[in-house]
Amino acid sequence: MTITDAGPLIALIDADEPDHDRCRETLDALRLPLLTTWPAFTEAMYLLGRAAGWKGQSALWRLLLREDLVVVAPTAAVNARAARLMETYADRPMDLADATLVALAEQRDSNRVFTLDGDFHVYRFKGRRRFEVVPA
Repeated sequence: MTITDAGPLIALIDADEPDHDRCRETLDALRLPLLTTWPAFTEAMYLLGRAAGWKGQSALWRLLLREDLVVVAPTAAVNARAARLMETYADRPMDLADATLVALAEQRDSNRVFTLDGDFHVYRFKGRRRFEVVPA
């Protein structure tokens, strides 16, 4: 299982994105479904709408409806952990999407994250370990 940020979702769909090919190659090596959170999905939907309109948004919906991408419903524990993470990383600052992805990764005990966001090299899994960031 791979926790997935908004950036790769956008790059996978929008061929004009600089990381499109790299993300497509990475996806070939990952087991589906990818997991994400509502804040990351919402961010990707918004940015795809700006870049590619409904065509891009429709492609993201298809990933979800095919169950190649699963948006994990938040739990009270994940929400509370996300709030604590945003406080801990306030100097970065950590945004809501990143906080929920880190909290979900901890809940699922999976430190692999599909992201283009360099902050995941700084964030720590369960406060100690580095994330396995793909693509490398």
